[in-house]
Amino acid sequence: MPNLELYGTASCPYTREMREWLEWKGKDFTEFDVEADEQARERMRTLAQMPYSVPLLVQDGKVIQVGWQGRACVVGK
Repeated sequence: MPNLELYGTASCPYTREMREWLEWKGKDFTEFDVEADEQARERMRTLAQMPYSVPLLVQDGKVIQVGWQGRACVVGK
């Protein structure tokens, strides 16, 4: 089973929408709040390019999706 990670923020509505979609699909995933978790923010920075946007979906260490349905929230440096 693929290892899925969702990087997002509590304030981003698109993170919430992606989370709900993953749950509806029955996917197992680990969620990280990059505003509240410094280590998660640093991992996101190693995976993505600027400007850093959420939600960011990572499967087995590779970014497979940035944003949700063409929309995203930009995260500060």
